[in-house]
Amino acid sequence: MADASRHDRTARQLRLLSDALDTGRLGPVRRLINTLSPAEIANLLESLPTAKRSLVWGLVDPDDDGEVLVHVGEDVRESLIAEMDPDELVAAVEDLDIDDLADIAEDLPDQVIEEVLRSMDRENRDRLEQVLSFPEGSAGRLMNPDVVTVRADTTVDVVLRYLRLRGELPDHTDYLFVVSRKHQYLGRVSLTSLLTHEASTPINELIDDEQSAIAAGTGEREVANQFSDHDWVSAPVVDENNILLGRITIDDVVDIIREQAEHQALGAAGLGEDEDLFSPVGRAMRRRLVWLFVNLCTAFIAANVVGQFEGTIDKLVALAVLMPMVAGLGGNAGTQVLALTIRGLALGQVGASNVMILLWKELRVALFNGLLMGAVLGLIVLAWFRNVGLSMVISVALTANLLLAAVVGVTIPLLLKRMGFDPALGSGIFLTALTDSLGFFTFLGLATLLLLG
Repeated sequence: MADASRHDRTARQLRLLSDALDTGRLGPVRRLINTLSPAEIANLLESLPTAKRSLVWGLVDPDDDGEVLVHVGEDVRESLIAEMDPDELVAAVEDLDIDDLADIAEDLPDQVIEEVLRSMDRENRDRLEQVLSFPEGSAGRLMNPDVVTVRADTTVDVVLRYLRLRGELPDHTDYLFVVSRKHQYLGRVSLTSLLTHEASTPINELIDDEQSAIAAGTGEREVANQFSDHDWVSAPVVDENNILLGRITIDDVVDIIREQAEHQALGAAGLGEDEDLFSPVGRAMRRRLVWLFVNLCTAFIAANVVGQFEGTIDKLVALAVLMPMVAGLGGNAGTQVLALTIRGLALGQVGASNVMILLWKELRVALFNGLLMGAVLGLIVLAWFRNVGLSMVISVALTANLLLAAVVGVTIPLLLKRMGFDPALGSGIFLTALTDSLGFFTFLGLATLLLLG
């Protein structure tokens, strides 16, 4: 329901914005845009064709420019940055949080980065350089170094006075992190505990040491899993010596989860989750051409399989009518298994210890579905062509192709991962190639042996 509500809201905003743009009056457009949050503006910009996007981008409140750049995909961000002069860019990004600035730093011109670094005080400059020193997609790159720390040998009263003196807390602060004199992470103390205990209570009596810190080198997927497993709002990040470096907050994790979902949906077709919906034709063509060539090669393999049985098809034309059914049902069944396996790999639920159990389960599901669907399809073919042999052949071929689809759907992601590739990237293309080729081979081969042998 929440997703449907968001989609309906976006569609409504897009319709209102398009209507306002069509009138040629920019005042209503500006008022509409500036009632939205930066994330909503980013979503609308990604939904607009290039010409309208440029017009709307010029109407966004400059105070929101930086946050909007953080929320749009890389392709759209690149196009928006290209329309801004260096001074505008510096003004837009210099007040961003360190983690957000690190997230888009590689997309900014060197001149802008240098200017932003010069505008920072030494502490924030060092923090940004530290974050950028970690690999992209790691906890160190995701973290925000702006954390509130306390010492274990102080009291609640001292901490509360310090917080009042500080004046404000970073967003999503639910715990303060307790560190040693060497800034090593010891545990955390909740704001609730600080507010509900006596002022003289020592902090070391309130320390919660159950939350383990996240190592800076941990991958973002594992970070998301830990937040999901433990319902964290924030988590500390440490180096190899347990020195507290910063923290990751739930808003960053939500972005990771969304990107993973988009990657899984688009990656199977060989597309990137950051691809601009309205990217220039030339760029979109080049990106997709590689996978189209891969698909062309696999199509030749399938065509070659069919070509080997040309004589069989000439003698029994009904085979040409029924071939797509066997291949299509096998492909759909394989896609279901493929999605399940990729999800399991992403969540760490599939590995060497249980992959054979998963495969055996999927084979049984495929067998039962194959027998049921095969019987239904066989009866339809019998009523259609009045050919008992053809009915039996297509029933057996369909069952065999569903079994094959189960094997392929489990093994392709595992093989890609073992070879060092992203399991989601292009897996759907390989699945289709195998279920088509081997489905045709099984169906036409059985027909040749049993009907024309």
